[in-house]
Amino acid sequence: MKFEELGLAETLLRAIGAQGYCSPTGIQAAAIPAILEGRDVLGCAQTGTGKTAAFALPTLQRLGRRECRVNGRGRKVRALVLAPTRELSLQLGDSFRVYGRYTNMRHTVIYGGVGQTPQVRALNAGVDIIVATPGRLLDLMQQGFVDLSRVEVLVLDEADRMLDMGFIHDLRRIVAKVPNQRQTLLFSATMPPAIRSLADQWLRHPVDLRVGPVALATDKVRQSVFFVDQAQKLSLLTHWLDQTAWTRTLVFTRTKHRADKVAKLLRQAGIEADAFHANKSQSARQRTLLRFKSPQPAVLVATDIAARGLDIDMVSHVINYDLPADAESYVHRIGRTGRAGAGGVAISFCDQAERTTLRAIERLTRQTLPVETHPADNSLTLAAGLPRRPAPMVPRPAGSPRGPRWKARRRA
Repeated sequence: MKFEELGLAETLLRAIGAQGYCSPTGIQAAAIPAILEGRDVLGCAQTGTGKTAAFALPTLQRLGRRECRVNGRGRKVRALVLAPTRELSLQLGDSFRVYGRYTNMRHTVIYGGVGQTPQVRALNAGVDIIVATPGRLLDLMQQGFVDLSRVEVLVLDEADRMLDMGFIHDLRRIVAKVPNQRQTLLFSATMPPAIRSLADQWLRHPVDLRVGPVALATDKVRQSVFFVDQAQKLSLLTHWLDQTAWTRTLVFTRTKHRADKVAKLLRQAGIEADAFHANKSQSARQRTLLRFKSPQPAVLVATDIAARGLDIDMVSHVINYDLPADAESYVHRIGRTGRAGAGGVAISFCDQAERTTLRAIERLTRQTLPVETHPADNSLTLAAGLPRRPAPMVPRPAGSPRGPRWKARRRA
């Protein structure tokens, strides 16, 4: 199937072509026609499946059919897109900019952690589309800067994560200000009962779309586990980074404190590393992401704030320094690699206390993770009482240099 078969306007097809896209993904092929028909949609699809374009393109087309100008102050908000994090909101805003480049639609992104003055200025100038995190949007609504009385399209992206982050009360207050006669699009990576309940309340006879198996890891990601005591994880991580031909590598920790600590100790070991978590200012987080996306990225040590929503290409490895609190978070973490048809590697460090979580992960993903053994020091390998199943370290790609690029740069 081609995008031309979906009924999209020529201006949108030009923007899609400029990005080099020819064929829609599964969620795009299923969602776009339904949204163009004006149907509500309940979509279950993980990140990396192209769901942003699945709702951004038909939303732009719907708004473009009838431009709305009110007074001399510009436009009224006609589409509202809610997302759980600042980073995801910025990425969604960038998608609306890219896909709407040949239209007359205006958008702005509203999020916390930065001053509100530029956001208020954009609202006063008039926008068609707001992309926002719930907290800052509600704050500006209470100050009288946001009018949602003309919203035609309401999008809730990563709805399950917004509930996990405690936004349910903010969401209810926001949705109460949106007209009942609207099109509602709800997208979620998982479909727990709480999401189903919200869908029953906020959506009208929705088209129920599920693309791919829910909450299962991609088969393009090669997964394995090291059994290692907590006190020895840092030694294993530095040894692994020294011996493996990694490129863009994302390391997940359970807590913000540990992310800072691991990043600091890696830098002391001569490995370029940055920490990324919610306690960092928005400007610091943006600088860190830009560095991680650069041609010579540092290792990014992050909490689960980076597990979903971040659009980062060419992540070669994901390392779970700590296993996550739940199995579904593991799926989202390793989904940062193996994107857009590329292969990836996900490695987990598991100590004795994390064995129950590992078993839950293996049940959810329906596979037993191969056990890796440390090639240089078997004392780092298995926690007490676990069987030894020797397996090779992650092999270097053919023709790749020995050791990571950071080591060559340090010698230069």
